[in-house]
Amino acid sequence: MQLSFAFHPRLIDALSGYNRSRCLADVGAGITVGIVALPLAMAFAIASGLPPGAGLWTAIIAGFLISALGGTNAQIGGPAGAFIVIVYGIVERYGVANLLISTACAGVLLVLLGLFRLGTLVRFVPVSIVIGFTNGIAVLIALSQVKDWLGLSIARMPGNFFSQVGTVAQHIGSFNPYAFGLGAVCLVGLFVWPRLFMSGSPVIKLMDGYRVRSFARVPAPVVALVTLSLLAWGLEFPVETIGSRFGGIPQGLPAFALPDFSWETVRLLVTPTLTIALLGAIESLLCARVADQLATDPHHRKHDPNQELMAQGLANLVVPFFGGMPATGTIARTVTNIRSGATSPVAGIVHALTLAVIVLAAAPLALHIPLAVLAGILLFVAWNMGEWHEFVRLRHFSNHYRLLMLGTFFLTVVFDLTVAVEVGLFMACALFVRRMSRLFRVELQPEASGPPAGGHPRMTWRLHGALFFGAAGKIDPIVQAVETGPAGVDVVLDASELVALDTTGLDALTQILKAVAQRGGRLYLVHLHEQPRSLMERSGFADRLAAQGGTGVNV
Repeated sequence: MQLSFAFHPRLIDALSGYNRSRCLADVGAGITVGIVALPLAMAFAIASGLPPGAGLWTAIIAGFLISALGGTNAQIGGPAGAFIVIVYGIVERYGVANLLISTACAGVLLVLLGLFRLGTLVRFVPVSIVIGFTNGIAVLIALSQVKDWLGLSIARMPGNFFSQVGTVAQHIGSFNPYAFGLGAVCLVGLFVWPRLFMSGSPVIKLMDGYRVRSFARVPAPVVALVTLSLLAWGLEFPVETIGSRFGGIPQGLPAFALPDFSWETVRLLVTPTLTIALLGAIESLLCARVADQLATDPHHRKHDPNQELMAQGLANLVVPFFGGMPATGTIARTVTNIRSGATSPVAGIVHALTLAVIVLAAAPLALHIPLAVLAGILLFVAWNMGEWHEFVRLRHFSNHYRLLMLGTFFLTVVFDLTVAVEVGLFMACALFVRRMSRLFRVELQPEASGPPAGGHPRMTWRLHGALFFGAAGKIDPIVQAVETGPAGVDVVLDASELVALDTTGLDALTQILKAVAQRGGRLYLVHLHEQPRSLMERSGFADRLAAQGGTGVNV
């Protein structure tokens, strides 16, 4: 494990050769993403059981730090939909103060992951597990929004799936048709708005090109937020708003405050801390990979996973002191940033500053935003977040893939993400060992012409694959053949297709060596590759082999 103190934000390289045209492109993209982030940041915070200001200031502070210190050109950081279920569960079980401590501790873990250059390990999480928990989180996000979408009179939703379903069923009598109508119109509008400006649509034919392009640039969530809030306020719909539930958003900078910290509390928060750190690392690096695939700007460079983890860690270490929530890379805002023409992390910095200006200048206007509209936005986010087509494609994959994906999905929905990822990774390791052990085999070869030196009869076996702890038992037929065969038989193991060997596999070879020696024969290992040969030499097995007259070279 290599410790690296190289802290080199991508912003430093991006500013080399920076010019006016790139600056204008970044400013335009940053303003666009800042406007898009406004409703999402509030919605994510409210759905997580926090006031809307927590989401907004997380988007501002964490978004600034991640862009300024990160290892990507275009990634946008902030509160993410994937954290809703996690944060809500922590707040429900441990309280807001302990959420802040968990977030800060998770930030420290992320920094350490980057320092120890462990960013690439995130790629070892199987894609089936990622798809499973992503779809599970999307289902839980959608379920958590049913309360506000239907306008139900529920003081506080419980944290687990079955309790939430039961609570909704018990309070269905308080259904508010006005809230349902606003949420439904919002959801339909979010699907329809981008399609209004597609080539060949009636809107294109009725409006000239310039105006169409101008309207198309306005993000759909912003259109829904503004128009439906004005409608509800003008017609005085009896629906719950940000003002009626939270009293509005404070118009001013958040106060710096240190949460009550003790090592006893930290010990109790190990599980939520690990969950936040793991999910933050996975989400941010997956988002960075998506950005690398979508970017077409000639100045774009592949992300540095370790620098990105350090930036994510520092952001999550800082935001709790301002009442914020966990932050990570956000795919929707990152994609918007790239498609808006961003060329450097400057766009992400402008996005944070844009949000700060909006919050400081227009916070009182948020009083009138109906929670049903934010619920509609989050239902749309949940739909886009889930990779639902993967369920249809399951028939094309192996039973291992199906078990991992469906198992992780159901564990995420029924229990929580921590259990799902832990069990999913255990199943992935177990299934991998099982599959690799099946690939290993031993084959008795026809007698080669001429006996080895000494004139003894011989048996030749070929080893295929990796001889490790999961496959060591497949060596037993060789031992049985030696013990039941005639005395004085030499055994030749052809290792030309033995790709890897571990200490358990080496112990199995030692058992063969003992059995052959007891029967008066010799063991020959031929065509060894470098890794098995190196392990044999370091362990002393090669010396024991040579002492009984065998060899590790061709015979």
